[in-house]
Amino acid sequence: MDNIKQPNIIFIMSDDHAAHAMSCYGSKINETPNLDRIAKEGMRLDNCFCTNSICAPSRASILTGLYNHKNGVKTLGDKFDSRQTTIQKILKENGYQTALIGKWHLGHGDNHDPADFDYWSIFPGQGDYHNPAMFEMGVEKIVSGYATEIVTDLSIDWIKNREKEKPFMLMCHHKAPHRPWEPDEKYLSLYEDVLIPEPESFHDDYEGKAGAAKEATMRIDRDLTLRDVKVEPPKGLSEADLKSWYYQRYIKDYLRCVASIDDNVGRILDYLEEEDLTENTIIVYTSDQGFFLGDHGWYDKRFMYEESLRMPFVIRYPRAIKKGSVSKDFALNVDFAETFLDYAGIEIPDFMQGRSLRPILEGETPEDWQTSMYYRYWEHLSIEHRVGAHYGIRTHKYKLIYYYGEALGCADAINESRTPEWELFDLEKDPYEMNNVYHDPDYLDIVEELKQELAQLKQKVGDFE
Repeated sequence: MDNIKQPNIIFIMSDDHAAHAMSCYGSKINETPNLDRIAKEGMRLDNCFCTNSICAPSRASILTGLYNHKNGVKTLGDKFDSRQTTIQKILKENGYQTALIGKWHLGHGDNHDPADFDYWSIFPGQGDYHNPAMFEMGVEKIVSGYATEIVTDLSIDWIKNREKEKPFMLMCHHKAPHRPWEPDEKYLSLYEDVLIPEPESFHDDYEGKAGAAKEATMRIDRDLTLRDVKVEPPKGLSEADLKSWYYQRYIKDYLRCVASIDDNVGRILDYLEEEDLTENTIIVYTSDQGFFLGDHGWYDKRFMYEESLRMPFVIRYPRAIKKGSVSKDFALNVDFAETFLDYAGIEIPDFMQGRSLRPILEGETPEDWQTSMYYRYWEHLSIEHRVGAHYGIRTHKYKLIYYYGEALGCADAINESRTPEWELFDLEKDPYEMNNVYHDPDYLDIVEELKQELAQLKQKVGDFE
């Protein structure tokens, strides 16, 4: 290791925060000035993707640097084996103090609670927005207040009370803006008199798409519940007006939850400046996956479509990352652990499947950098959302998705077969993925090339099922 002091690492992760609900990503529906501060003072990654768009599997990949068939968490029904090697375990063995505060969502009890953290305080399961229960080092207690502020309070307190002579890694994991989107009282009137624009694909009729798109039960106009929208819809609205009413109820509460996150990230940034910790601290803001904000008429995630696949990722580290920089190189959630180890000057284990993002964060794209990525969603036809299991490949220009139509024995999957189907999207001509061109004869060669590359990627990551 060189003579530069090891950096502190603050990893802030929200739940279901789509990149297109951040103004630094060009959002048309809200402003996020504090999240934008990180991007302006560091780098914004425009092509950061999850390898399985659902909470627990993504979190397991972030901790381990492994795809889900390797870390054992393919679905929400799989518990994380905390005995396996994780980023916090390696950092702790190399002199770091470690803490995790907020959402864990990887199981509870023997061998499933957070391990190798000096301190942890987590929500049981998904957790509650108001006056949540929390397990602090295994002891349950009720904490008064709003979840986003509580997580921030506990995070700042832990930084204050740390051992000052050691570097630290803090994982600050927010519950928000996960469903059912319950804002803090101070944000309840935000957007009250504003009409939030509907997305370009809001009226997608799924024509030409795989049956999975038609079957999924996550439509704004049909599948939101009274718990989601809080009040009964008005009587006598047309079908189109009712859909718009549901969207406005949903999206405003979602954005109110995001506003609380933005303000509380600002509190952490201000505290780092006050304590002169900014220069030697890597700070990341991301989400465990993307989310449909009315895109394709949906809420939720799971699909390999862009709004679900894409993760926001902004990072600041003044010693190494140029202010206001942007990268369009591919980055995956399996790359995060390796990146932190690289910056800490710690050898990256051979078993990890990702790659350190350090070169692209510092403006140098290696010649052999990945130009395609592998995705797999295992939770076939889960009871609530009924999204068919699928895997696929995304390149800079195309996306090929295979709905293989089987549960394959996974937890939280329904054993109902479907006829396998393919989708191909030309992302340059069709960025909103409205037109499946898999059967278009003009794309025959592209299909064959992508199928070959998909098979190679699948083999490379060791997914043989």
